[in-house]
Amino acid sequence: MGDILDLKGRNALVTGAGQGVGRQVALQFAAHNAGVVVVNDFYAERAQAVAAEVQALGARAIAAPCDVTDYDAVQRMFTDISAQIGAIDLLVNNAGNAGPTQSPAESKPFWETGPQEWSNWMGTNFYGVLNCCRAATPGMMARKYGRIITVISDAGRVGEPHLAVYSGAKAGAAGFMRALAKAVGRGQITANCVALAGVNTPGVADLMPDAEHIKQMLKAYVIRRFGEPDDAANMILFLASDAASWITAQTYPVNGGYSVSS
Repeated sequence: MGDILDLKGRNALVTGAGQGVGRQVALQFAAHNAGVVVVNDFYAERAQAVAAEVQALGARAIAAPCDVTDYDAVQRMFTDISAQIGAIDLLVNNAGNAGPTQSPAESKPFWETGPQEWSNWMGTNFYGVLNCCRAATPGMMARKYGRIITVISDAGRVGEPHLAVYSGAKAGAAGFMRALAKAVGRGQITANCVALAGVNTPGVADLMPDAEHIKQMLKAYVIRRFGEPDDAANMILFLASDAASWITAQTYPVNGGYSVSS
């Protein structure tokens, strides 16, 4: 039997792929026969570094630095990509948190914030998803093929009191993806979400020196560890492959049992 996760030479764009989960998704795609892996990140040097890692695995890659919260910049990015490699078949909306300017650990109570702080969360986690889906779906509909995977958070499923706007943005992205799935299904396009709990990424690493804080956080997990980028990337790879061709409008928790669905 062949590799059921073979991506069959299809081109992929992964946003926020300069580190953490996005980087691992790019590497997984490269290892499973993606065509060209487009590595997006706000920081050009990070995008270029991961693109080089993908190429070292023998796959084609291009770096596409861009702020996904900027609609016009995203449109330009897709135009440039199309000119270089053609169509994007697989879109992974991974860019998240509060973008490049703030980590979740720095958030304040909702009642001490205002629209400026809210825009950071909403921009990356909601409008960034809308912008990239808007750019990708016309081509997918024309070709009658596409896979869209949006990385959300368990905060969007259960609500986190210290991350209220983030929770709302992620919940909004999930609702949008369910609606989009129903809109594009006739084009043989699937649209799903992967909901993550704490994953061992640079943002979580900021908390690591505080052992007591980590111990308290992990009490909420059935499997008492943070996730690794591979844990998330494996599910995303599955949803991007033809093995998941009859799965759409769903949210898959990859969370070590942090929250449980009936």
